[in-house]
Amino acid sequence: MNEAVQAGAAPAADAFHVVFCVDDRYFRCMGATIASIVANNPARNFAFHVLATKVSDDNRRRFAALANGRQVSTHLHLLDASLFSRFEQYTKSSYYSSAIFARLVIPDILKSYTDRVLYLDADILCVGNIDELAQLDLSGDIAAVVPDAEATTRRRVEALKLKHPRYFNSGMLYINIPAWIAAGITQQTIDAILKDGEQFRFPDQDALNVVLDGRARFVGIRWNYLYGLVGDLENNRPALAIPDGAATFIHFAGSVKPWGVWSGHDSVRLFEKYHALSGWSDQALDLEPTNYKELRMHSRFQWARGNRIDSLRWYWRYLMVRRARK
Repeated sequence: MNEAVQAGAAPAADAFHVVFCVDDRYFRCMGATIASIVANNPARNFAFHVLATKVSDDNRRRFAALANGRQVSTHLHLLDASLFSRFEQYTKSSYYSSAIFARLVIPDILKSYTDRVLYLDADILCVGNIDELAQLDLSGDIAAVVPDAEATTRRRVEALKLKHPRYFNSGMLYINIPAWIAAGITQQTIDAILKDGEQFRFPDQDALNVVLDGRARFVGIRWNYLYGLVGDLENNRPALAIPDGAATFIHFAGSVKPWGVWSGHDSVRLFEKYHALSGWSDQALDLEPTNYKELRMHSRFQWARGNRIDSLRWYWRYLMVRRARK
C-alpha cells in the first residue's frame, strides 16, 4: 500500500488517537471537530490522524500547525488514489467521495502507532469529556459502535437480512486494531461492497454492518448522537434540542450542516464557537446555500417560517441552478 506521511513530533505515549478520512473540502469542518475535542478535554493528550488522497498546501500547513507539543500531535497520511479506483461506481454519480472508503484501511495504516483508534466523521462536534470512552475495555471486541436511528435500523436490518437486529452508524468507530486485522475485517468489507454494493443504500456503512453482524460492541448513543437539522427547520424549530448530558459527540448527519449560516439554526452558533478556536477560523462559513439541493431546502425552510416571498425567491434560484446543470 503506497503511503506518504507528514508528521511532526511523535505522539505522547499516553495519547488518545483520533482519525479522520477527509478530502480538502472538509478540513475546515474537521478543524472545528478537533477544536471541540481539545477544548472539552484539556487534560488529555491527543494524536490526530488524517487519511487523504490529496491535500492542498494550505490545509497541510494548517493541520501541521495544530501540533503544540505534548497535548496534540498531528499525522497526515497520504494514500494512493488508485487504492480506491475499484469503488468509483459508488462515488462518480453521488455525493460520496473516496474518503468514505479510506475508513477501511485505517487499521493497516495506524497499526504502527497504536492498538486503539477512534474514527470520527468531520460533521461531529464534541461537547463533553471522553474519559469514559477512552477507558473502555476493548480487549474482547473488534470495534465499539453506536446504534443508528430506530427507523433506519429497522429498514437496514430487513434490507441486509442481518442475523442480529442491530445496525450502527459508521460515523463513529472505536477500533481495536489488532482484533480488526486478525479477523480480516477490511478484506471482508471490500468483498461485500464489490459483491453487493449495488444494493447497498450506504456503501461502506452497510458493508461494515454485514461483516460485523453480531461481532461489534454497541455502546450508548451519547458517543454518536445523531441530530438531523432538516426536521427542525421544516417545522420552524430553530433550537438545538438535546437533553442535558445526552450527547458527548453530536453528529450532524443530515444534508444540512451547522456551518451553513443560512439555515438560521442554533447549531450554527455551536459550530461557530469551535470554528473560532480552530486552525481554519479565518475561513468564512457558508452564508448562503452552496448547491441546488440546499437552495431547494432553504426555500422549504423559508416557507415553514411564513416567509412566502423569500421562499419563492429561493425556489426560483434553485430552478435556475438546476436548469444550468442539465
